[in-house]
Amino acid sequence: MHKAWYEMNPMMAPDAGGQGGYPVANTANYTNAYTGAAAAFDQDSTMAPQIKEWYNTEALENARSNHMFAQFAKNIPLPENHGMTVEMRKANTFGDVPRLKEGVIPDGQKFGYSAVSATVYEYGAYTPLGRRLQRHAIDPVAQDAAEEMGAAGGNTQDKIARNIALSGSNVMYCDKADGTAVTSRSQLTRDCVLTPTMVNRAVTWLRKHKAPKINGKYVAIIHPSVTFDIRESKGWLDAHEYAHPEEIYNGEIGELHGVRFIESDNAKVYKGGALVTGGSLKVSQAVSNGTEIPVTGGAVAANALQGRYVLIGGVKCKVVSNTDSAITIENPITVSKDAAVCAGEGGADGIAVYGCIFLGKNAFGMIDVAGGNMEMIIKTPEQAGGPLNQFGTVGVYFETGGGVLYEERLLRVECGSYYSDVDEDEDE
Repeated sequence: MHKAWYEMNPMMAPDAGGQGGYPVANTANYTNAYTGAAAAFDQDSTMAPQIKEWYNTEALENARSNHMFAQFAKNIPLPENHGMTVEMRKANTFGDVPRLKEGVIPDGQKFGYSAVSATVYEYGAYTPLGRRLQRHAIDPVAQDAAEEMGAAGGNTQDKIARNIALSGSNVMYCDKADGTAVTSRSQLTRDCVLTPTMVNRAVTWLRKHKAPKINGKYVAIIHPSVTFDIRESKGWLDAHEYAHPEEIYNGEIGELHGVRFIESDNAKVYKGGALVTGGSLKVSQAVSNGTEIPVTGGAVAANALQGRYVLIGGVKCKVVSNTDSAITIENPITVSKDAAVCAGEGGADGIAVYGCIFLGKNAFGMIDVAGGNMEMIIKTPEQAGGPLNQFGTVGVYFETGGGVLYEERLLRVECGSYYSDVDEDEDE
C-alpha cells in the first residue's frame, strides 16, 4: 500500500476543511518555516482546479497508451455544428497512360470520387466516490479512479478502432501444419498458426494491391497468443538474431518481411461463449436431412442459443431456436448420433481463432470530433453530491466513429494458436 495522498500532502488532509480529501480553502493558520510567523490562509484559495487538471492529464496519458489500432487510422476532422455524419471521400485511381497514335486524340479517362459515410456516437461512464470513503481511505481514491477510468476509456476507443478495421472484407486463412489449405474460419485448428510464410503471403497480397506503406513498412496487429507462435518460428528467430529494429509504435515487438508487428491484447479473438455450463452438448439421435437436432449433455435455457452459430458434427449452422433438448437450425443437415455440438463463432471444435490485421497507409479512418475528444470529468461533492454533499464523481466522455477507406489496403489473416484451447472470446 502506498501512502494516502493526504499523508504526503498534510494540508490536503480530510480534516483540513472537511471535504474528505478534496483540497479546499483552509481557514487555519500556517507557519512560515523561515521566520516562524503565523498567517491565515486566503479564504478563496483552493487547489481543486489544479489537482483536477493533474488527474485529467494522468488519466488521458494512461488512455493514449492503450491505442494500438487507432494510431494507424487516418484522422478525419469534424468541426462543431457540422452534423454527426461524415462523408469520407477518396479519389479514384487512373489506369496506365496509353501510347499515343500520330494525330489521334486519345479517349479521356474518367475522374471521380467514391465516398464512405460514418456516424459519430457518444460514449461515457462515471463512478461515484463517497465523501466518507475519501475521508478515511488509505489510498488516493480520486486519483486511482481517474487513472482507471482513463484506461477504460482508452481501451474502449481502441476496440472501436479495432472493430472498424475488422469490418474490411478481405480475409486470408492460415494453412494447417501439413500445408493443407483452409478456406473458412470453422476449419481452422490450433496448428493453423501464423508463420513467416503466411506473413510473406499477406505482404505479397498488399503489394499486389498497391497498398502504400506506413513509414516504409506495412503493419500487422496481433494477439499475444499469436506473438508466441510466430516467435517460436525459425524465420522469426533468424530475422531477429542480429537485427534489432527500432520500436517506434505503441506495442511494437519486431519486424519480419517488411512488416512491423504490434502486439495488442485487444486483438480480436473469435470463439463464442460456452453453449452450456458444466457440460458439453452432443447429438442424442441421428438426423437425416433435418433441421431439428436432438441434443443431450447439459441444460440450456429455451432460445438461449437463438441467433448464434454452432458446429454440429463439424458443420456450421445458425440456430433459429432451441429448447433444453433440441436445437432448430436454418438449413437441414445429416448428422450421426453422438456428434459433438460446439460453439460455431470460432474454429474447428469451437477453439479460439485470432484476427490479425495487416494494413497499409490510411486503410481506415477515425473521426476527430471537435470538442468530443476524451475528457475526464471530475466533480467535487459540492458539485455532484446532492443536498448533503455526500459524494463526488469521476467520469469519462468522448465521441468517435469511423470507417474503412481503402479495402485494398486492409487484410485480415485468421489463425489458430497453441493457446486456442484456453483463450476466451474477446468481447466487443
